Amino acid sequence: MRVHAVFEGGGVRGIGFVGALHAAEQAGVQFGRVAGTSAGAIVAALIACGYKAEHIGRCLKDIPWKLWARGDAWHRFAYVGPTLRLLTKKGLHSADMLEQTIDKWLARHGVRTFADIRAQSLTVVASDISRGKLLLLPEDIATYGIDPATLSVARAVRMSASIPYFFEPVTILKERVRCTIVDGGVLSNFPLWIFDELMHENVPLTPVIGFRLIGSRHVHPRRIRGPLSMLDALLHTMLDAQDERYIEKHQRFRTVKIPTGLIAATQFHLTDAEIKQLIDSGYAAGTSFFDQWSYARYDAILHRTSAHRAYSGRR
Repeated sequence: MRVHAVFEGGGVRGIGFVGALHAAEQAGVQFGRVAGTSAGAIVAALIACGYKAEHIGRCLKDIPWKLWARGDAWHRFAYVGPTLRLLTKKGLHSADMLEQTIDKWLARHGVRTFADIRAQSLTVVASDISRGKLLLLPEDIATYGIDPATLSVARAVRMSASIPYFFEPVTILKERVRCTIVDGGVLSNFPLWIFDELMHENVPLTPVIGFRLIGSRHVHPRRIRGPLSMLDALLHTMLDAQDERYIEKHQRFRTVKIPTGLIAATQFHLTDAEIKQLIDSGYAAGTSFFDQWSYARYDAILHRTSAHRAYSGRR
């Protein structure tokens, strides 16, 4: 069975995708086009260049996650250093380690730029907050005067995973203006709509399956006491609640929902037990989903959703 896949953003919780991918492979699923935001972009990029679930698992499990958020010279001075870094660099941490690690993984399969992978097989979602615009990479990089084929896949993923304030954003010069590119989750953390333009009523559809990370909800509202607590609440709202209404109302039938418990998106010091918990949860969710899945049911429900009717009406 061939499907297009969309992977949600969610920081380190994205390890849960590994288990879901194992379940998908056991169900005979093959991926056509893939897309993702933040952690989902990492997984999508690895799939696009030929990685299977087992090898993606090795990559995500074996790396020292804490190095992606390690302190640099700025952090030698408690409070003052990180504050100055945030003010001058617009991020508490550099994302250099993240980009270098992903570039190394892709290079093992001979991939550096988007020219090295099948055309249109990968879409990475990022946000240009200078222009208030969602970016679908590599295509939208052309608006900055850059050839999409020459864009580094690792750099695109870095853009998508640059959690505001946590990681230093990527800046691109456009018409003498520095545009700031950050996490795609600012505008769409779970872009399940991204392949809907491929729908055609009179030809067989390639199903679009979403892989989503579901964290435990806070019973009580977060208390906003100052700028730091407000920033924490903002980031969690961005990563957890984006696209919620759209997914819950229309798209449950094509979404693999992976419970991640109380593990936070930026909890870079995961224990072995927590990593196993995420992978096992992803496997259970994926197995349950694909055991019940059928093309006939997918096609029937799709044509009844208001999302599809709205699309058909615009054609």
